[in-house]
Amino acid sequence: MLIRLIYASRAKSLGPMDVKDILESSRRNNTAAGVTGALCLSNGVFLQCLEGDRVVVNALYHRILLDPRHDNPAILDFEEIIHRQFGAWSMGLVSTVADNQALFLKYSTGAQFDPYQMRPQALRAFFTELMGNTRWLA
Repeated sequence: MLIRLIYASRAKSLGPMDVKDILESSRRNNTAAGVTGALCLSNGVFLQCLEGDRVVVNALYHRILLDPRHDNPAILDFEEIIHRQFGAWSMGLVSTVADNQALFLKYSTGAQFDPYQMRPQALRAFFTELMGNTRWLA
């Protein structure tokens, strides 16, 4: 069964090299596991979309829970899907750089982007819009 899981967590003592390490290890491990997705980082909050086999994505999420760089993790959306939205990406990264600020604010309930306050439908729309309308980081 193919699923999509979207979760958020607060970053604990995160430096620029930590983000690079997370992205590199995600790309390497996700490719081997058949997981695709996108990672957003905004105001110290991770918002990640993971797609793949239910068992594999579940195991990956449980490894993320054990990562000391994540605090207050919460599953925000979980759904069975017919096809992948991020099929060509082992992991894309987007942040609230100036080029992306308007999109993040479009889905914000307040002045700061807070995915914990978003409804599942808004999260899905946010990731759909991210695909074509943002500046992705390498």
